[in-house]
Amino acid sequence: MKSRNLAWSAVGLVFFALTSFAQTSSLEGDVKGEDGQPLKGAQIKIDRTDIKGAYRVKTDKKGHYFHAGLPLGTYNITVEVDGKDRDSVRGVRTKLGDPVPVNFDLQALAKRQQSADAGQLSKEQERGMSGTQKAELEKAMKEREAALKKNKELNDAFNVGMAAIQNKQFDQAVQSFTKASELDPKQNVVWAQLAEAYVGVAGTKTGAEQEQAFAKGLEAYNKAIELKPDDAAYHNNYALALAKAKKFPEAQAELTKAATLDPTNAGRYYYNLGAVLVNTGQTDPAGDAFKKAIEADPNYADAQYQYGVYLISKAQIDASGKVNPVPGTREAFEKYLQLKPDGPFAESAKGMLASMAGGVDTSYKNPNAPAPAAKKKK
Repeated sequence: MKSRNLAWSAVGLVFFALTSFAQTSSLEGDVKGEDGQPLKGAQIKIDRTDIKGAYRVKTDKKGHYFHAGLPLGTYNITVEVDGKDRDSVRGVRTKLGDPVPVNFDLQALAKRQQSADAGQLSKEQERGMSGTQKAELEKAMKEREAALKKNKELNDAFNVGMAAIQNKQFDQAVQSFTKASELDPKQNVVWAQLAEAYVGVAGTKTGAEQEQAFAKGLEAYNKAIELKPDDAAYHNNYALALAKAKKFPEAQAELTKAATLDPTNAGRYYYNLGAVLVNTGQTDPAGDAFKKAIEADPNYADAQYQYGVYLISKAQIDASGKVNPVPGTREAFEKYLQLKPDGPFAESAKGMLASMAGGVDTSYKNPNAPAPAAKKKK
């Protein structure tokens, strides 16, 4: 009996950076103006730093703000008044349960800045101090002044870089994040965003310039991961950058690390791994990855479809044209249609199921044969 394998269907797989998780968190706080009173209408900018994400909310008449539904992650919180950033808190990690409080007091901030700018002690501070104590406090104030100045420069550079990335001005973003990395080389989020900026630059280049931009982006991702090796999102996004740079084995390794670090979202990571393997022509490993994605999340519709496509490539067609799929093929396509009846692969899934229900015409037809003569009417 003659048989043959069905060809592996071409599928368009889109890589994606992980932008949200199923579990959510919230932030809230109070904002006081320079007069010490609750500040109404202040813009609170909530920018996620571990991966891309930006949220906005305004304070109410009591100077209070609240934002729910935030993905678990790390954020920079900035208060903006009259179009100008007035104060910020960096590296806020959200959690499940009660909102994480982040308050702003612009009056207290102004007083601290005045003391730092003056670089000297008030008479009240000097009262009762020995000469040694006074010298130590003055030294501490100067050090604090330098730290505040550095922190402001760092925040300004980071914010300019984030705005540039959002506007796809990748060269400017590289300059800003490079400056931020020089001001504080221990900020993992700065290195991660610098990597994103370089990958963006690479997308606008070709040849040696593209390779150079990718190399710098991957180096920046390595530094971010060195500083925070347990961040699954960093490994995922690093893997996507590696894939764009056509470094597929390294991309596979990083996606596997992401899945190990974050089992809750392992389905998404394994799906990305399957996509990488499909693009390298590694059919069987890709099928295994899609299967792992389904095992991690049986309701991951796209993984069900891609696993079905893999399995249909293993089907046999006998001499009569009947398709004999391997076990699990029909179930994968049916599960996809159950989860996404109007999804982008719905028609394709229905076609696959129809081919399994019917048969395939395997008879040979000579394309050069003359058409049969039409019968004359009597």
